[in-house]
Amino acid sequence: MQSLKTLYLEGLKFTEPQISTLKTLGEYKGKQALFFHQTPEILNSLKQIAIIESSESSNRLEGITAPHKRIEGLIVKNTEPRNRSEQEIAGYRDALNLIHESSIHMGFSINVILQLHSMLYRYMNINAGCWKLSENEIVEKNPDGTIKRVRFKPVSAFDTPRAMDELAKNYDTAINSNKEPAVILPLAILDFLCIHPFSDGNGRVSRLLTLMMLYHFGYEVGRFISLERIFEESKETYYETLEKSSFNWHEGKHDVMPWLNYFWGVMLRAYKEFEERVGEIRTGKGSKTEQIKQAVLRRIGPFSISDIEHDCAGISRDMVRLILRQLRDDNIIVPQGKGRGAKWIVVSK
Repeated sequence: MQSLKTLYLEGLKFTEPQISTLKTLGEYKGKQALFFHQTPEILNSLKQIAIIESSESSNRLEGITAPHKRIEGLIVKNTEPRNRSEQEIAGYRDALNLIHESSIHMGFSINVILQLHSMLYRYMNINAGCWKLSENEIVEKNPDGTIKRVRFKPVSAFDTPRAMDELAKNYDTAINSNKEPAVILPLAILDFLCIHPFSDGNGRVSRLLTLMMLYHFGYEVGRFISLERIFEESKETYYETLEKSSFNWHEGKHDVMPWLNYFWGVMLRAYKEFEERVGEIRTGKGSKTEQIKQAVLRRIGPFSISDIEHDCAGISRDMVRLILRQLRDDNIIVPQGKGRGAKWIVVSK
């Protein structure tokens, strides 16, 4: 659509810092292969953690929540979902696994986009995998759920099929014209979200498409570090930059730079975290302490000792308890509750 039209793309001008950022992303992509060959057992552990975090964070961004233990069961053990939230999380799990396993065979096409949307709701009696039939708006809500204001009015339901066809064609044209993928991919996601083609599930489908397209061009970090978690941890900026870059989108006079800068920042953070986490696990003295600390700092809500044990395979419970006490004494975490059901929560990073 608008951001991927040839004239619009040709009019984009990048600053020296932006060009440097794109170069750094390319360097990270080149270095990732070194880790793939040297640390396969570590990568398998990171993959499982990333799938859990991605399924949890991407749904939580849309207000879909479940206890962390239930999410672990849904992801790791394929536990049967028992309510609407768990059904939606299980659907995201299936779509995510499909992308991890088969992205090479999945193009940015109408059929794939509809398939991913259908998978999100496969455990529910909902007519999914089809474009919206009524108008929808991107809104900001008050804490009580009432609408505070309208952020953006997407493409109409009537025009959505045409707009999605145009988006897919413009994407193919841009990629086949050897445009920089790290520019084209986030612009495709911006246009997808401005069209907002579904009645529900647009945000989750957009994040699934993000992973899929990144894999197409060799950016593999999303397999090991949850991009969805980073989106959630910076959700204020996530929504602010999308709003800024969608202003005047219908007229093709929008400024994509806020969204591009944010998206590239997420990618840089993911690659840095990937190298740090692999390095922490591989290094000798002190690595267990750092691994536990990083597992704690990644937590958003209350967590238990067993949650950290799961993230730090091979580290004893006594070691986990010791580091948690140190973090408590440093006022980084505080306890919630007492006894067997006690939890911790991060108060300072």
